[in-house]
Amino acid sequence: MTHTPLPTGTPPHGALHPVAVNKTELRRAGWAGFIGTVLENYDMVVYGVGTAIIFNTLFFPNVSPAVGFIASFGAYAVGFIARPMGGLFFSRYGDKIGRKFVLVATLALMGTATFAMGLLPTYESVGILAPILLTVLRFIQGFGAGAEMASAVVLLAEFAPKGRRGAMTSLVWAGAAVGSVFGSGAWILVQLLPREDLESWGWRLVFLSSALVTVAAYLIRRNMKESPVFAELKKEHVEAASPVSEVLKKGRRPLRQVFLINMGTHAHSYIYQAFLGTFLISVVNIDKALIPQMLAMGGLFAIPAALIAGRATDRWGRKPVNVFILAFLFLFSFPAFWLSSTGNVWLIALVYAVGFTFAVEGGIAAQSAMYAELFGSKYRYAGVAIAREFSAIFGGGIAPIICSGLLAWATGSYWPIAVYMMVIVGISLFQAIKAPETKDRDLTLEENAS
Repeated sequence: MTHTPLPTGTPPHGALHPVAVNKTELRRAGWAGFIGTVLENYDMVVYGVGTAIIFNTLFFPNVSPAVGFIASFGAYAVGFIARPMGGLFFSRYGDKIGRKFVLVATLALMGTATFAMGLLPTYESVGILAPILLTVLRFIQGFGAGAEMASAVVLLAEFAPKGRRGAMTSLVWAGAAVGSVFGSGAWILVQLLPREDLESWGWRLVFLSSALVTVAAYLIRRNMKESPVFAELKKEHVEAASPVSEVLKKGRRPLRQVFLINMGTHAHSYIYQAFLGTFLISVVNIDKALIPQMLAMGGLFAIPAALIAGRATDRWGRKPVNVFILAFLFLFSFPAFWLSSTGNVWLIALVYAVGFTFAVEGGIAAQSAMYAELFGSKYRYAGVAIAREFSAIFGGGIAPIICSGLLAWATGSYWPIAVYMMVIVGISLFQAIKAPETKDRDLTLEENAS
């Protein structure tokens, strides 16, 4: 394998390569990353809330409530299993054709799958075919999402000027928070319907409404240009013949670092987004209508949290900010469920606010620029996509299932769940302490940061 070296005068390791960025293109890239993750998290939240409040009766009615929740979360986890497959599939295209191509393709996959969920027949109509179709669409949704996040993060990291990489990549997660608010808001509105109407046709409106976000995202992304770093590398013919093979051969250390750091944050993120509602309904016996309201409120806290976390890493560095956030999540695991178990609405609201601030968006936003900076230029997209999405299976994908199983095993007691949360985020914290500082690293360098 051969490649043309970078031009004479390429900055040394650690220097920022001077790639000019037009302000209009920078703004358009920011909107493209933002609006795409609005759609992705809208898709995830409407499915997650549906799992907690209605899917066990619509698609898994012939089992006990506990088994129905586990089955619903099993279909939920399929989306996470599909994510690394999507990341692997699009890795070659992301590092060879470009980030923009992947962003447009994944948008179509996610939007179509979510819209089609609103057209599904229920178990009452077609029997076992209903949960099968739901699982297939969840797989397609996850397949697209697995490439979406990596593309958006890498694109914005490569667009960002010096000192603003954390702020730019945080737009992805601010968009995710807005998606959470929109998704929760949609459920709040349809839950105003009589229960019979909600179960017959009201729930479908939530999924069909994803078409509006899909169209808006497509209109923005079709006019977006490729990232200047990727365009320069293509111009100089610096690319990997097989990005996936090369990152598995030369990028094992950053792959391990991203995998382990991401795993704990994602587990906590989806425990707050998906499982906590199930715990509150089945154990604390709160009104189901409260869950979307709490998610919407949490999303409102998460929007500024993502932006602040990204800017904090630009000011104080990636490492200290990430270590602080992960340490906080470790310490908050028991208090989160103790406060929730009181049944006090204000204390539950506090848990959602803190959880969304530190885990759902703040923690992930603080990590994003670092993920892009850890990998060399030739396989950056492949590295971020593979590490992040395989990690998502062991973090967010199976966390709600594990928590449901622990809850059943402990007959409603939350302590095993809190222990699990501490262990998995503790692994991430240990890896974050060992990781290198990557702030403002030159993204045109072929070697990894480690």
